[in-house]
Amino acid sequence: MNDQIQPDGSEHEHGALGDAEYAEFMELAAEEGFDVEDVEGAIEAAGHGPLPVLAVIGRPNVGKSTLVNRIIGRREAVVEDRPGVTRDRVTYEAEWAGRRFKLVDTGGWEQDVLGIDASVAAQAEYAIEAADAVVFVVDATVGATDTDEAVVRLLRKAGKPVVLCANKVDGPSGEADATALWSLGLGEPYPVSALHGRGTGDMLDAVLDALPEAPEQTFGAAIGGPRRIALIGRPNVGKSSLLNKVANEDRVVVNELAGTTRDPVDELIELGGIVWKFVDTAGIRKRVHLQQGADYYASLRTAAAVEKAEVAVILIDASESISIQDQRIVTMAVEAGRAIVLAYNKWDTLDEERRYYLEREIETEFQQVAWAPRVNVSATTGRHMDKLVPAIETALEGWETRVPTGRLNAFLGELVASHPHPVRGGKQPRILFGTQAGTKPPRFVLFSSGFIEHGYRRFVERRLREEFGFEGTPIHISVRVREKRGRKK
Repeated sequence: MNDQIQPDGSEHEHGALGDAEYAEFMELAAEEGFDVEDVEGAIEAAGHGPLPVLAVIGRPNVGKSTLVNRIIGRREAVVEDRPGVTRDRVTYEAEWAGRRFKLVDTGGWEQDVLGIDASVAAQAEYAIEAADAVVFVVDATVGATDTDEAVVRLLRKAGKPVVLCANKVDGPSGEADATALWSLGLGEPYPVSALHGRGTGDMLDAVLDALPEAPEQTFGAAIGGPRRIALIGRPNVGKSSLLNKVANEDRVVVNELAGTTRDPVDELIELGGIVWKFVDTAGIRKRVHLQQGADYYASLRTAAAVEKAEVAVILIDASESISIQDQRIVTMAVEAGRAIVLAYNKWDTLDEERRYYLEREIETEFQQVAWAPRVNVSATTGRHMDKLVPAIETALEGWETRVPTGRLNAFLGELVASHPHPVRGGKQPRILFGTQAGTKPPRFVLFSSGFIEHGYRRFVERRLREEFGFEGTPIHISVRVREKRGRKK
């Protein structure tokens, strides 16, 4: 799970750090009183790249969100004693026995409204497809239902590793109910009480056996292969029109009716002398819930396309006010860790007044991605299409930028000396040293003498951008605090 590839094709064992740089860094950490294992764990965690994904699936009200809260160790997923509370997929980071993974909480599915071949299968199939392993939650007090049997068929078809969780087994008397679930043919049912924590340890041990150490990289595997660009945005902002324009032919269907595109469409297109793989995606609506069938499926597939892309080109309709939905789409791309380009479409339709107000909106609504390259385009007329490739290349360059540890620590030393952390409670925490543990996107781990406030972390990120560029890419910064003990001599 390392980003740095050496010329001979082998990977470093220490994230993005080479052997010599790693040895020098560990010596510095020991001098500052940090435990070697703690530092190694911090570098591994910050430089992990993509984590394996575990999807929690099951019917409504079988206790999926309760189990998710139990696994992540906090009450974050909304839990209520009625079915259908969780609708959207929600992702959390979890850890068990020293191994980290992504945990995806999904809405429950039923065989009504539009049937399992539509809205139900939409979430089930995507959750299974996107995961490296699946926890299938069944209510042991109810037993296997027709819907459970339908899900089992999907699981068998997908061929993903499955751990069967027999939930609501609150004591030894309920274990007979769990035993009955052998009939599903998914192997051993693990009796669990998500509410009380009973049996979750054994189930999670089985989960670690099922999860791979690291998922396969979905991009950048083939040297010289086409870079993957996802076109995302609200319905009807012109994604398909843009793809047709850059391809110089009608590759995909364009219609004034919003929602024409359902599935992501991959197209190899030559631009600026380079072949790119453009992915046209379905528009992401405000609240695409389970009941909306094909639209819900389209939204899930779009999220998958972003995960597999290297750059997200986010199209925004410049003729309309920037919406909350536009901001949500930007946030989705940032959280996925993709390089980002903002493309303001329909620019040719704007008058001076609209351009003035749009600039004000961009300053306020997109302040969190002020680092993203921007192009003003028209998918209809082809205006400024020549600027799209340089913007994408700029974003990719920032996404893959790596700062040597020595240069980074020289920068941090100057930064702390000129702008120290504010004093809090009579103490002044200080960033002692740091390293860049990974790229795609850039991931830094900083080691400090005390808790570093969120505002100061943002300040550090802003200065990192000013010093080293990182245009067009999110930056992940994690901080490890030195435990209270004497410095090692």
